Amino acid sequence: GENPHQRAAFYRELSPAADSLAASQTLHGKELSYNNLLDLDAALMLVNEFASPACAVIKHNNPCGCATADALVEAYLAADASDPVSAFGSIIGFNRVVDLASAEELVQPQHFIEAIIAPGFSPEALACLTTKPKWKNSVRLVACGAPTSAMTTLALDYRRISGGLLVQDRDAAIEELSTWKTVTKRAPTTSELHDLQFGWKVCKHVKSNAILLAKGGATIGVGAGQMSRLDSAMISATKAGSRAKGAIAASDAFFPFRDGVDQLHQAGIKAIVQPGGSKRDDEVIAACDEYGIAMLFTGLRHFKH
Repeated sequence: GENPHQRAAFYRELSPAADSLAASQTLHGKELSYNNLLDLDAALMLVNEFASPACAVIKHNNPCGCATADALVEAYLAADASDPVSAFGSIIGFNRVVDLASAEELVQPQHFIEAIIAPGFSPEALACLTTKPKWKNSVRLVACGAPTSAMTTLALDYRRISGGLLVQDRDAAIEELSTWKTVTKRAPTTSELHDLQFGWKVCKHVKSNAILLAKGGATIGVGAGQMSRLDSAMISATKAGSRAKGAIAASDAFFPFRDGVDQLHQAGIKAIVQPGGSKRDDEVIAACDEYGIAMLFTGLRHFKH
């Protein structure tokens, strides 16, 4: 279980999707724990948001890093650079077969990885990951098959509560960029828009309240699971440091006050994407116009409790 004194079991559906964790194959390493399975699933769901090579670094069911790139190894390096301190002891997810170049970066001495999930591993990558690093005997390598749409569009989410069971549709709404609305005087630039799209996809997988900063197709700061959206903004800005200058911010729900925008402006944020819908949207938009920040409303919230 989550802790050593808790018993646990893994129940599979009768016919799980071919690319789901339940249908995956463990190729190497120690037995998967309750926590490993939760984090592996989080990594899998996140990387499958992207068509281009992507990597997710998951810690305690939250992404501390995520990136897309032309090559898988570049995506890993950018995702790890988002928060290398938090990445120690993490779960890594890929949406492509792991190649040797990526494996050679994964086994560098400064990295400690609990498990890696990917559609597969090349023979050279598998040999590297199981012989080179200090953690070679313990790292779990999990092959999940090529991504399909079945897992994300058909599944239901279940959560046990005392005396009952909560059931909901998976948060898999199809979002079109054409439905997003620029609400500020300044519209985002092409590069900002690319990062806003990327940040919005990743932010959906961050526990609420979530504020995520991104630049160049990679996260640079994540504020997750805070009771105040302002605290999440402060944490994400602290994580990003000087990298936040010129970056974008994604918020999983609306800003109830303008103070979150004030905080992000101080960090150097130039564009923001959020659902909209606050009673104080006008104040939030006015703050963005005051600072020259471009803001987009998506009209769709992505709480993740």
